[in-house]
Amino acid sequence: MHWIFLLFAAIFEVSWAIAMKYSDGFSVLVPSIITVVGYILSAVFLSLALKQLPLGTAYAMWTGFGIIGTSVLGVFLFNEKLTVPQVICVILIVVGIVGLKLLGKE
Repeated sequence: MHWIFLLFAAIFEVSWAIAMKYSDGFSVLVPSIITVVGYILSAVFLSLALKQLPLGTAYAMWTGFGIIGTSVLGVFLFNEKLTVPQVICVILIVVGIVGLKLLGKE
């Protein structure tokens, strides 16, 4: 169950970051509210995951999922460009997350 909590934490992590972009510096009400609620839910689910998962593993995976999710959605939602070096670095993050899951104690 703790991995599910971590997954939800990561989903809310990406959600609040995307909503923050849409909030235009907290000047648009609905995305601003989504940002705050998503941030809180992300922290709540991360704290639940940390009851069973090691801090270093869980935090690295949480932030890694956030980086991957926001990078991909930034391309599709905001027409942001990814350079080849950026893509390589994101792939390395994916490899690191997979390694943490496969080689971790949990």
